[in-house]
Formats: sequence, structure tokens, C-alpha cells
Amino acid sequence: MKKMVKVVSLACASAMLVSTTAFADGDAFKVGGIGPVTGGAAVYGQAVKNATELAVNEINALGGVQFEFQFEDDEHDAEKSVNAYNTLKDWGMQMLLGTVTSAPCIAVAAETANDNMFQLTPSGSAVESISGDNAFRVCYSDPDQGRASAQYIGEHKLATKIAIIYDSSSEYSDGIRESFVAEAPNQGLEVVASEAFTSDNNTDFSVQLDKAKESGADLVFLPIYYQEASVILKQANDKDFHPQFFGCDGMDGILSVDGFDKSLAEGLMLLTPFSVDEESSQDFVTAYRDAYGIDPLQFAADAYDGVYEIKAAAEKAEITPDMSASDICDALKTAMTEIQIDGLTGTEMHWTAEGEPQKAPKAVEIKDGKYEMMQ
Repeated sequence: MKKMVKVVSLACASAMLVSTTAFADGDAFKVGGIGPVTGGAAVYGQAVKNATELAVNEINALGGVQFEFQFEDDEHDAEKSVNAYNTLKDWGMQMLLGTVTSAPCIAVAAETANDNMFQLTPSGSAVESISGDNAFRVCYSDPDQGRASAQYIGEHKLATKIAIIYDSSSEYSDGIRESFVAEAPNQGLEVVASEAFTSDNNTDFSVQLDKAKESGADLVFLPIYYQEASVILKQANDKDFHPQFFGCDGMDGILSVDGFDKSLAEGLMLLTPFSVDEESSQDFVTAYRDAYGIDPLQFAADAYDGVYEIKAAAEKAEITPDMSASDICDALKTAMTEIQIDGLTGTEMHWTAEGEPQKAPKAVEIKDGKYEMMQ
């Protein structure tokens, strides 16, 4: 299978692969993963687990840097996530690719900072998910997503009056909403309604939709996960309310909801760095389908890129598996700011010392049940 990720050194002007470090047979870094593979958020954790395994198997087949991978279920629960982290430490983990969701990631980030354990979260988007200098992320932070969404809507003149429906009990959703609201005036956007729900009240959106409709909004911004979004689209259609709907990366997966009428998502736009329909993603999508029998979500693409980012940083730092986790972490902190990746979720990706990825946002629109890239 053709390798999809290209690594370039920031110290180099030309695009060239970083040389690999020689390893003895059976010598491998122990990489841990944490996320929900049971419970309501299991689709996200399973996607990360699958894609990490896929990337690890590819890299190990190449020779050079080798990885041993173990994944622990946290059921999208902060306390269980910390327990999973301690289990992985007992196993001998030297690097963490996780956690998957923001609230557990915040809890685990405090532990990794205290232990000086290198952490790269594929999808923990809350600001606090990477609170220490040992932690980096693949995805955009919540503020970056909210700000980029407002900028995209404004620059492309998609609407002027915006209603927001968000989950006030979710760090992810509320964080995106907050930065969107702050950026909206700079883009000539008026937020005419901002309606909340919680995880305990996420099946009937009649009140929120009625207020959005009464406000005269021509676009409804949904910084939420796709399960609730599928219900909102159904109930909006029942009310004969047909604004432009716009979401973020948590919207990815809406076309896979059991029993969902895909025609209701026609014209839905979302910021997401990955699409199964992109030409550049087809090798990965085919390999993922062959291995797991389903399409990969954006969370899977984030995790896949994350493994190759760890590989690139390990090569740049010239670390070896016989080093302590703390020494590995110290070396990777610098190396992560010196590599550049062309991956599934962005080109020329690089990282600040604060752990934030630098890459251009991408948007898609759903047409005829498929993602179509927008300019």
C-alpha cells in the first residue's frame, strides 16, 4: 500500500523524508491509547483505535522505528480515563496517543504533565486538553474551530443572521460557540439566537428550532456532535424550517446514523480536515474499509496522522526505546516543533511550542449523500 504521509524537516527547504533510525529486532516504543470503545461515544474511540492500529502495522512493516500499541477503554468518563492511563503506565507506556474526547483528555493531561509523559491527542479539542508543554494535538482546538467557522461563513458570504444551537454541558460545543460569537462581529455576522440544550435533554429540539426560526436566522450553526444534529435536521424538516446548516468536525459521521434519511443532510456544510471522498484520501479509505468493513471518520484520520507524526518526531529526535518515558518526552517536545507533515488532515502541518497544529481549514458540503470539498 502506498504511504500517505510525507514528512519534511522545517530545517530543510526541500521536501524529503526524514531518515529512519536503526532498531534491533523486537525493540519497540510502547505507545498507549485511551478512548471510548463502549458507551455513547464509542464510535469515536473505535475509529481512533482502528486507525492507530492500521498506521502502527504499516510503520512496523517498513522497518526502522517500531511501535507496540495498547488501547484502553474509558467510556468517555474522566475518572475511568485516569484509571486507563495508570493501567498503561503499569504496562510500560512511553508515549500516549490520546485521549479521544475532551473531558477525559483534560483529566489525563494533568497526569501526563505531572509525569512528563509525551502526549499527542488526535481529537481532544478543548483548550485544556493540552495544558502542559508535554502535550500536543492533531485536531484544531475548540476556539480555533469556532473562529474559523465564523471566518469561513463571513468570507464566503453564506449568511448574515446566525442562530446557534449548542450543548451547554459539553466543553467541546460550548468552547466552539464562545469563540464563534466573539469572531462573528468581525465577519459582519449577527447572532440573532443562541439556544442551549444539555446531554440530559437532547431528544426534543422544538423550543430551540422555534426560536431560531422566529429570529429570522438564515443559517443555523451547530457546534455539536452528529447524533444530536441528525435529530435537529429531522425536526427542522418537520417544522418546514430550511435554513443553511453549518457544523464542525463533530458533525462528521451524520451520514452513517442508523435510520437517518440522508436527504435531510443535503446542503449541510461542515468544517472538517478529512473526507472519505477526497482523491488524496483514497488509499487510506480503502485500507481502512478492507481492515474494518466501515468508512473512517475524521477522528480516524486524525489518529492515523498522529502515529506518523510520532514516528517523524522520534526520528528527528533520534530517540530509542531503551530511554525512559521522561527522557523521550523531553526530546519529543523539541522535535515536534521541528517537523512538518503532509497528511490526511492537512498539508505542511507543523506545531507550535504550545502544542497547537498549524494548517489551513477545509470545508465540505453534503451533496447526494457524499462530501464535496468547498473552496
